[in-house]
Amino acid sequence: MSGTRNDVFASWMDDHKIKVGELTSLVNKEIEALTGHYGTINERHVYKLRRGEHRSPNALLRVALERVTGLTAAGLGFVPRGKTTPDSPAPEDDPVYRRAFLAAATAAGVTLTAPSATQRRLGSADVDRLNAKLAAVVSMDNAYGGTVELQQHAAALAEETVHLQNTHTASSRIRSELYGVAAAFTASAMWAAIDGRRLDQAEPYLDRAITLAGLANNKLIMFRAWGHAGIMYRHLGRRADAIAAAEAARSLGVTRSDPFYASLAWARLATFHADSGDARASVRAIGLAQDSYDRADHAKHRPPWMGFYDQAELDSLATFANLRLRNWTAAERHAHRCLTMLRPDLDRNRALTYANLALAQLGQGDIEPAVAAARTVAPGLARHGRVGGLLEAFTTQLTAVAPRSPDTAAWHEHWRTAA
Repeated sequence: MSGTRNDVFASWMDDHKIKVGELTSLVNKEIEALTGHYGTINERHVYKLRRGEHRSPNALLRVALERVTGLTAAGLGFVPRGKTTPDSPAPEDDPVYRRAFLAAATAAGVTLTAPSATQRRLGSADVDRLNAKLAAVVSMDNAYGGTVELQQHAAALAEETVHLQNTHTASSRIRSELYGVAAAFTASAMWAAIDGRRLDQAEPYLDRAITLAGLANNKLIMFRAWGHAGIMYRHLGRRADAIAAAEAARSLGVTRSDPFYASLAWARLATFHADSGDARASVRAIGLAQDSYDRADHAKHRPPWMGFYDQAELDSLATFANLRLRNWTAAERHAHRCLTMLRPDLDRNRALTYANLALAQLGQGDIEPAVAAARTVAPGLARHGRVGGLLEAFTTQLTAVAPRSPDTAAWHEHWRTAA
């Protein structure tokens, strides 16, 4: 409760003999590692955390605290993400989040001021400035996901870029590059809306992103936009549209010139075919995704928004597809491989994979290992977003399959007390 001392967090500091000033410095250094800019947390904020005046740290501070202490936010006595208290604003409304967001842009060597009203000739420096802002947007998306502020900021940057073109002169090459940046900002706004499940706001961005990418003749951004569209349509329950969008991405020339893009397109297509119950097409797409990935040059430079895709992500998508098809053994195999390949900093992806692994093992009737896998999910993530939805489904299915099992009883007790 707000105003009640956070004994767990205070005890951790006391047990480790870490003073407020020292912890403040450590947290700010972790923020620098995450954003490229030294953090702005002050000692007064840490005192408020100790006193319980702030029970739900914003996303960036939460991650920094977890890195410093080695514990989850829930393990430090904080309210898990997704639960709020009156003094715990959403991340996009949090002033610390706002400062961190601006810090990421500053670290990229940019300012967030409007362009000069004086007409001039645009050049490569303008493209570089806006690309730096785009890199900051991608960085904040990786750290926080699709917040409202990120969506609005990306959309505003897209409009700024288009306005810049209409108020200044430029060569055809520079104009093409700037249209590409505007399309990329729009695609980022679209993804933020999808990730935040604001689907009614996402679809208009698709039309805008495709138009701008067409003006730029930029097939990479078009690939990204159609990829996001497939996920959006899937969440809207429009399965045929999801498959059509994935096919549109797969048909672009970038998938022929670079098998890395082809791999992602095939992997996403596999999940959409699985949603439609087309097992043959889904399994074939998984195989083609792996073949393409194996042929790709993994050292090749690609845009920062492709940084999320690797073997672990491919196996994660294959796990999901096989779960939808009730291919439990294949789903378990891909989940295990995902866990061995997953980068150590991706806690949410690890939680998702353990939840999927639990469902795959439960589908085979392996109650004890399924419960063990589900209990591996960190308490602070168990009730959050997609992870929480998967574990809710696991709980329902476990109860139906083995209502009298002691493992089921143990799971229910664990689930009841999970943060």
